[in-house]
Amino acid sequence: MRKVVSNTTPLLSLLKLGRLHLLKDLYGNVIVPYAVYLEIERGRDWEYYVDLSKQSWITIQKLANPEALSYFFDLDSGEAEVIVLARELHADLVILDESLGRRYAQELGLTLTGTIGVLLKAKQNRLIPSVKNALLELSEKGVWLSTALIQHASELAGE
Repeated sequence: MRKVVSNTTPLLSLLKLGRLHLLKDLYGNVIVPYAVYLEIERGRDWEYYVDLSKQSWITIQKLANPEALSYFFDLDSGEAEVIVLARELHADLVILDESLGRRYAQELGLTLTGTIGVLLKAKQNRLIPSVKNALLELSEKGVWLSTALIQHASELAGE
């Protein structure tokens, strides 16, 4: 079984789209660090909130070595835990959107994707009809995405 670790922003983006299930459909099980779970829990009053602990395909996991977080002092706790946990578990894939966290993950040799990568894979697997429409919907729901990024992702999706 593949080990896939996700950060908060991709989870929130998929929740806003009502498509959290895409992670299950694409990867089976997803591991969420405890700090990421807590970040989602702070949004219990959001209309799109889902209790991750009640999803049978999501594993919420604490770090074996929390001291390793000190190496990532310039990341928020969720991003830092994603990277540390991915290293501890020898994760096959990390789902992370934030650029600084992605840079750290790449330097550590972790395989990365982000929200757009998940949407592209979902389109490729015929789980969604349009990447562009999903990104436009995210933009309408307050997620900042540049026009150029939406256009580029749409081109990658063949739209």
